[in-house]
Amino acid sequence: MMLDNSLQIPAPGPLTRDSETRVPYVVIGDKGFGLHENLLRPFGRTHLDKNKRIFNYRLTRARRYVECAFGFLANKWRIFHRPLDIDKTTAVWTVKACNILHNFIRDKEGSNSDNNVSEDFSYENLPHEVRTRGGNTANLVRTELANYFMSEAGSVPWQDEAI
Repeated sequence: MMLDNSLQIPAPGPLTRDSETRVPYVVIGDKGFGLHENLLRPFGRTHLDKNKRIFNYRLTRARRYVECAFGFLANKWRIFHRPLDIDKTTAVWTVKACNILHNFIRDKEGSNSDNNVSEDFSYENLPHEVRTRGGNTANLVRTELANYFMSEAGSVPWQDEAI
């Protein structure tokens, strides 16, 4: 759906209120995915300058949050340990229902500290369906975000310590 522009991703927007540069909304992926205007992946691991190392760190950190959130969901609802063999509409409703039930149970029973991310879950085990390369546009988006992470508006104090 991303490749044929039917995913209904919002139109590009500015990173800050003062910015005139418009950047598309993106999905975060790992090195197994092809670079696309709406799918970010890390820069290659060799000969990276500071901008690229910080970009890779920030992207990986964001991806870890998503992995953990999905891991909690998969640990509670084992249906997510395998590909869903259902149509797209039913899949969307299944994910929404599991999220609602998960939040309801947490509200009623509290958070269980031993409810860790499933050891069976791994982002790398998810299907890698988007394999086309994004070309200049995708590279420009990634470079624009890398520059933003280094700017005063987009940097965070701890990013230099992490690389």
